[in-house]
Amino acid sequence: MNAPATAADGRPMMSHRQIMVVFSGLMLGMLLAALDQTIVSTALWTIVQDLDPVHGLAHQSWVVTAYLLASTVVTPIYGKLADLYGPKKIFMFAISLFLVGSALCGMSQNMGELIAFRALQGLGGGGLMALVFTIIGVVVPPRERGKYQGYFGGVFMLAMVLGPLIGGFFTDRSHLFGTTGWRWIFYVNLPIGILALIVVSIVLHVRNNQIKHKIDYTGAALVAAGASALLLVTVWGGTTYAWGSSTIIALIAVGAALLVGFALWEAKVATEPILPMHLFRNSIFTVSNLIALVLGMAMMGSLIYVSTYLQLVVGYSPTMAGLAILPMMAGIMPASIIGGRIISKIGKYKAFPIAGTAIAAVGMYLMSRLTETTGAAERGVYMFVLGLGMGLVMPVLTLAVQNSLPFKDIGTGTSANLFFRNMGGSFGTAIFGAVLINRFNHYAAIDLPKGAGLSGGGSPNGLSRKALDALNVQHPGVEAAILHVFVQAMSVVFLVAAATMLVAWVLSLFLKQVPLRAMGAPAPEGAVEGGAPQDAVEGATTGTAAGTTGDAAGDEASATSDAAPVMH
Repeated sequence: MNAPATAADGRPMMSHRQIMVVFSGLMLGMLLAALDQTIVSTALWTIVQDLDPVHGLAHQSWVVTAYLLASTVVTPIYGKLADLYGPKKIFMFAISLFLVGSALCGMSQNMGELIAFRALQGLGGGGLMALVFTIIGVVVPPRERGKYQGYFGGVFMLAMVLGPLIGGFFTDRSHLFGTTGWRWIFYVNLPIGILALIVVSIVLHVRNNQIKHKIDYTGAALVAAGASALLLVTVWGGTTYAWGSSTIIALIAVGAALLVGFALWEAKVATEPILPMHLFRNSIFTVSNLIALVLGMAMMGSLIYVSTYLQLVVGYSPTMAGLAILPMMAGIMPASIIGGRIISKIGKYKAFPIAGTAIAAVGMYLMSRLTETTGAAERGVYMFVLGLGMGLVMPVLTLAVQNSLPFKDIGTGTSANLFFRNMGGSFGTAIFGAVLINRFNHYAAIDLPKGAGLSGGGSPNGLSRKALDALNVQHPGVEAAILHVFVQAMSVVFLVAAATMLVAWVLSLFLKQVPLRAMGAPAPEGAVEGGAPQDAVEGATTGTAAGTTGDAAGDEASATSDAAPVMH
């Protein structure tokens, strides 16, 4: 009988069956978080119209931003809590907190309550994603991780397909079992979450190192306050307050000062910083996180308006809007699965973010060409191209970070990568929301007739198909003019997103290539402190000491498995 395979550091490697048992619990937790995001994005327009039809659009981005900001701030803390109390207990705590937030979101009576409860929900959601990726980094070596990509790609694809359909089903119903239909998009999390808790409690058994940590609450408070101040600048600037007003200037100064204070605190004072500054000496860590930041801005900042376009301009119901986004998912899924398999086979990853960001930039540009008359087939092609690019780049960044760091820093590095991606999403949502409102007001002042009936003389607040139909009765022809103004404004949003994606492409050119190592193998020489030398990196093969171990274990694992993690 063959002895169990061991990692390079002598630890026993998990078999494919053991990995899949752990994955069953992780995938339920990931499904919970991913499904919530896709459901909310489809129903958001209807929720805004129900809770605050006049001023709701001005606060719409905060429904997303509050969740992202809360989940971003707690992401690094969850990694240390997992070391203190064990990943299983903290994972279950995160699921429970997420469920409490979901229930309260469903009971919200106004936009303020919804935004606050979404933040609470985000405090749990941040733990779901952080701990899933951290546990994956512990149980699966980087060299084998690409082969398990399909499982997590399948979870995301399932969420992308079911989310819009479930969200549309509930949103299309004014009442269901005596409750407003859209509220069920939050309540539906409850049975899924309870099932996840049961499964995780039974099957998730990962080693608890019981490492004693001091949680850096001061650092978390500094980064949360600084980011919130700058987010308020993007939300209020040019709308609620003039860009040159004392309020905006003060917020910029306070936000910048707090973030500088955060960096100094982490580098000089914090015993165990939530974001250790020394990790930035690793060029792979730094570049991957910068790409994640920019990608988060472009993706989250622009894509939340796709569903709005489909419902407001095209006239689709929420259910039909969900179905219309499927071509994007059809691009993400094969790109992610095939890309992951290729990465596992060749042991190299650099080409994928380069190609992915370039294709995604083209997709964003194509989305900027959408008009009131764009056909379904043409829209589908645009979305497919964008999804193809997203699928190629999304999984690679976490993999590159985990591969470049020593084992003891995998949790911190994974959390940091998610931190930057979510922070980019928070800023992107607010920034692109401000761009949309600013450009709408600009084009409305030029193209709309006086007295068209819009609040503020030219604000998108209060826009809906019902409101447009009523306006059209009073001002024949104004509906078409307003929709044209909205499409013009949205076009600018996607053009800015395309330019932002090009920044990510430039950054990806600086992402160094190092061989993917086996479980327990040391981080590539030179990568931890300053990034591996380029000549050594490019000349390295998968037959190095780490690679040989990975090949030996990988061949054995391949006999029983066709697939492996990490979906970012």
